Amino acid sequence: MTIRNTMLLLAILLAGRPVIAEQSDSHDYFTDNREMIRNGVQAILMCNGLFTSHRSIELVFAQELAYLDEPVGSVEGGEYTVDNELRAVAVGGPTAGTTIHAAFRDGIGCVVMPPDQSFDDIGELPMLELAYPNFEPAETPWPNGDLLPNSDIPVSINRDLLQAASDWAFDRASAEQDTLSLIVVHDGNIVLERYADGIDMHTRTRTWSTAKSIAVTLIGILVDQGKMALDEPLDIDWEPTLDGADFDPRNEITLRNVLNMSSGLYPVDSFGKEYATGSGLAYWAGASSIEGMRDRGLVRQPGTFWDYENYDTLLAVFAMKQALGDEATYQQYPRRALLDKIGMRNTLVSTDRFHDFILSSQVYANARDLARFGMLYQQGGVWGGERLLSTEWIDFVRTPAPATAERGKFYGGQWWLVPDDRTDVPGNAYSTAGNRGQFVIVVPSQDLVIVRRGLDYGQQGFNRWDLTREVLKAFK
Repeated sequence: MTIRNTMLLLAILLAGRPVIAEQSDSHDYFTDNREMIRNGVQAILMCNGLFTSHRSIELVFAQELAYLDEPVGSVEGGEYTVDNELRAVAVGGPTAGTTIHAAFRDGIGCVVMPPDQSFDDIGELPMLELAYPNFEPAETPWPNGDLLPNSDIPVSINRDLLQAASDWAFDRASAEQDTLSLIVVHDGNIVLERYADGIDMHTRTRTWSTAKSIAVTLIGILVDQGKMALDEPLDIDWEPTLDGADFDPRNEITLRNVLNMSSGLYPVDSFGKEYATGSGLAYWAGASSIEGMRDRGLVRQPGTFWDYENYDTLLAVFAMKQALGDEATYQQYPRRALLDKIGMRNTLVSTDRFHDFILSSQVYANARDLARFGMLYQQGGVWGGERLLSTEWIDFVRTPAPATAERGKFYGGQWWLVPDDRTDVPGNAYSTAGNRGQFVIVVPSQDLVIVRRGLDYGQQGFNRWDLTREVLKAFK
């Protein structure tokens, strides 16, 4: 057969076959996941807004839920249920999609439940029954308590410029930048404290990823005690377990790698997958925060590529759990090792439904508690004469992650650093950072801690280093 005849026969055969369209990535195969997670986001934000922050349903819709593009229902009602007696919320229905429940639990805050659970299953959710230290905060002097001295701002601080910095934080040109509170602590004393309408010193709101800096503090305490080590591999039973596999490359991942956000594991919370896969299923849909984080393959050499992943933090938290040894010690550890010691009694460290801490985001605190947290770092890890955290650990969290060297050295160990191109704030400053504008900024050279809480939404864009610049003007 000639080449011409061969080509003709091939053309005839192909003519009878279906045409295969070019590959397209336009379809979102995670649509159902995103809908379920959207309902879970609303359920947990409503639950905590109502029963952790003690805010009205009007404020919850106006502020907490402004974060959502398409919230389910409105203040007047919709496909959601609020049960005040159970302190629980359900979101979803015939048109809204899979119903997700969330319920407030004493000592923890709201816990999200999986799609196959309902209000009838709330009794199975974890809670923490642990007495607080025996003192009354309102009668105990700052910083352990909330009683402030009747003293004037030092003459070395320019009152007008401090007020101007406060106005700068609250009077934003964009309605999407919604400042709830601002505290400035200088030399251990509160020199500025301001709250938006409907917020006061007791109001707890979500820290989002500022929780990561709390997590690294708890881990640092164990490293200082010799119970964990930065440069030893994580003791993780990775998934899936492969029969006959003598070596898993993930066993080379160290605690330093995950705290530097450079585990090298396959990304599930970035590159367009946020609120669809990964930690979103644990945050908002009732999945285990432990199982998913162990089920990622290694795609890069650990320590070589910076990728912001919630699961990297949760791997470190799981290693912390293993180092603590038993369940009761683990559950009480944040309170006993840190929160109770520095007066953070308004802070709730929340968990998944299996009582594993979601210390990458799910912590609720008021502004004063975060000011206390910042003061621990400003004071070099010492509180009331007791060393809680070593200076070596503080140096670690402030040291640029090696994987960021080519991108500007902006991130350390679960704390953010001043970008290389900022010359208007001290280079030794460092900061927590959480979604919707949660910042604790430490400026060692000025003996300064700045706390800004927000409920930003949309494009957000509130710049913590710009805020630092404005506050510092009052201290020149």
